[in-house]
Amino acid sequence: MIGKLRGKVDAMGESIVILDVGGVGYEVQASARTLRALELGKEAVLTIDTHVREDAIKLYGFFTEVERSWFRTLQTIQGVGAKVALAVLGILSPTDLSNAIALGNWQAVEQTPGVGKKIAQRIVAELKDKAPGLAMAGVGEGAGSDSTGGESAESSAAAEAMSALANLGYQPSEAARAVAAAAKELGNEAETAALIRRGLKELAG
Repeated sequence: MIGKLRGKVDAMGESIVILDVGGVGYEVQASARTLRALELGKEAVLTIDTHVREDAIKLYGFFTEVERSWFRTLQTIQGVGAKVALAVLGILSPTDLSNAIALGNWQAVEQTPGVGKKIAQRIVAELKDKAPGLAMAGVGEGAGSDSTGGESAESSAAAEAMSALANLGYQPSEAARAVAAAAKELGNEAETAALIRRGLKELAG
């Protein structure tokens, strides 16, 4: 199985990128967010999820392991296949998706083309216990990232704040809700310490 590809962006389409790796062009399906961050002729490194079927092999590319984990987790929901999961990640970053689930904000998920109210509500309801773990798995991945499309430093701050609250004895789901509420109030650029302080007030209330 292919787990990662490093190569030059040779061409891009509506939902695919052709990555030239040593003279071999790999066709990789990618989200709209990922495609927007790629540049023709520039080198890119993508984490790959390989789907093997009887009639085809499809490659799905992501900038971070956390995004690939979300892609896989979304597909555990009834009615959500690879196409829909990729569409969701094209609209919402992993951090935005974590926050939407933590706050029960299915309306944010419903903004995804092809996702109706029932599917959006199902995603939020069924992933509320998995979201904190996925978010905390991304601690550090966003730090120092740039236009290559990786999660930004603020997403790392949110994940670190959730981890800190969990270490204080709060349930991951409680920590996720508190940090999501804090981030909504303080803004995306809030630092870890500020998110922790506001999260503790949220939990105390």
